[in-house]
Amino acid sequence: MSAFDREDLAEVAEQLVRIPSVSGHETEASLWLVQALGERGFRSHVDGSGNAVGSIGDGERTIALVGHVDTVPGDLPVHVTDGVLHGRGAVDAKGPLTALAAAARRAVERGAEARVVVVGCVEEEAPSSKGARHLRDTWEEPPSALVIGEPSSWSGVTLGYKGILSARARCERDSAHGAHDAESSAEAACAWWEAVRDDARAFVADDAPLFDRVMPRLLGLRSEHDGVTDATTVDLALRLPEALPPNAAEAWLAERCPGTHVDRVGSAPAWRGPRTSPLARALGRSILAAGSRPRFQVKTGTADLNLLAPAWGCPSVAYGPGDAALDHTPEERIALDELERGADVLANALVELALAPAPVV
Repeated sequence: MSAFDREDLAEVAEQLVRIPSVSGHETEASLWLVQALGERGFRSHVDGSGNAVGSIGDGERTIALVGHVDTVPGDLPVHVTDGVLHGRGAVDAKGPLTALAAAARRAVERGAEARVVVVGCVEEEAPSSKGARHLRDTWEEPPSALVIGEPSSWSGVTLGYKGILSARARCERDSAHGAHDAESSAEAACAWWEAVRDDARAFVADDAPLFDRVMPRLLGLRSEHDGVTDATTVDLALRLPEALPPNAAEAWLAERCPGTHVDRVGSAPAWRGPRTSPLARALGRSILAAGSRPRFQVKTGTADLNLLAPAWGCPSVAYGPGDAALDHTPEERIALDELERGADVLANALVELALAPAPVV
């Protein structure tokens, strides 16, 4: 078995999935990944935010391959059955992260003259986006190209993601006897939420693509009573189109009900790149060479691409093997054949980028 060949790739993915790493508790997974990368020829370390970082190769160009080691909660049995790896994080996004690492190693072995940096970020699944923000704020010089490791299938390339505003709204009323005709804070909060949902639907025409719509989601309601104040807290998230950045979305929320106090929990603007960038073209040609027609898409979720791509200003996409419909579900899994094909497609695209006669700009 050689470093990051098909068998080793499957082994690394399985071992990484076996390490629980819910957002905020990634230390063990980061340390293990740093050691695994070091054993496979990478210069590796844990950075100041807890990200696992490994670099391989040398050259004037730096290519960043950024995935994440954290997962959402869910204790799922980890096993490989009929060539499919099951377990929390298998597809979102430890499988794609190991494919990034394998692609980096293979690209250098195939002659790519570049420094390829693989990062397993922490807290990607949390509103903090701690790992990506640390990269954005501390990276000395923008890379020549950026690939975010998220499942798109081995033949799909993601050009953009919707933005997000995670918020907490609080409705307060004076305490009143239940026999009186006084609106409770819970009733006020529910009315506010209904107004938000209805106005979101009217933001664009009914036939507009999902990427251009405001998509609200109610995450929780909590009521408190201390005998003086009756208060209800609403947790929600808005998936945002390019036309509504987080600051405007926060003001839009507050306008729905002037008596409701809204606090931002986390945010990222929508971002979409062109399919004609050198990176997107290289991936498209690599997918074609592997026997499939490339599928370029935008997604209604949000990823670290939203933070890093606009900050770095380099050609950027999200790419990774796996079915994104399985993200965060009890059925999370990834086929090992898909993992292998994704790693090889990306490796060949990296070789093309690194061997291009002019810098990737």
